[in-house]
Amino acid sequence: MKKTLFLLYGVLAYVIFFATFCYSVGFVSSGIVPKHINSAPQSPLMFALLVDAGLLSLFALQHSVMARPAFKQWWTKIIPEPIERSTYVLLASLCLILLFWKWEPIGGVIWQVDSETGKILLLSLSMLGFGIVLVSTFLINHFDLFGLRQVWMYFVGKKYEVLHFRTPFFYKYVRHPLYLGFMIAFWATPTMTAAHLFFAIMTTGYMLTAIQFEEHDLIKHFGSHYLEYKRSAPMLIPFTKSAKNKKVTTGSLEEISK
Repeated sequence: MKKTLFLLYGVLAYVIFFATFCYSVGFVSSGIVPKHINSAPQSPLMFALLVDAGLLSLFALQHSVMARPAFKQWWTKIIPEPIERSTYVLLASLCLILLFWKWEPIGGVIWQVDSETGKILLLSLSMLGFGIVLVSTFLINHFDLFGLRQVWMYFVGKKYEVLHFRTPFFYKYVRHPLYLGFMIAFWATPTMTAAHLFFAIMTTGYMLTAIQFEEHDLIKHFGSHYLEYKRSAPMLIPFTKSAKNKKVTTGSLEEISK
């Protein structure tokens, strides 16, 4: 019964995440959703800025603090280890749902592309960004990243094994394609309102900060192997490392960490 409940919990957390991700595409691109980033303003400017900053900060804190190894070590004394990742995913999704629900639109247009061709190109670029995000999750094991692999292995009675760190496809060219995809998705828009600009600046700042914490943890775990990978692959902008530094982009850290 316990194994079944954990499996159902993990599946439920994943379904909520996937629905939230799909809604986020419409939210950012002002698509077919009840409320999006560019909905009509309802509140005074300062109030809207404070609310939006608070919502974004809440998501950033939850996302970063719960991802740290020290927190996980403490957290798994409370939450059973097989559902730790699913719980993280669920709470992240709930923070996003709260953001979508309570987001305060802000009036004002920073730039606007009137050309139909330009609009299509920018919206396509934004969708490409979201596509890069989704593909990147599958490259590093989508089901492990979102907790399904953990609850499934517990359900079938197998001991969970941590995945080796590999550098497939996108990861040969940039160390953080997930973040790169989100940045493309958030900045590529034919109509940049004040609300969208605020969202893009805040999330970009968060991602650049999160990278520092993540790489600190990776260096601590993989040591000189990750440092070598860091020298060989740029952080976010492809093809910005010199050829003499490209020693591991065609292989994987799994191989050199043995």
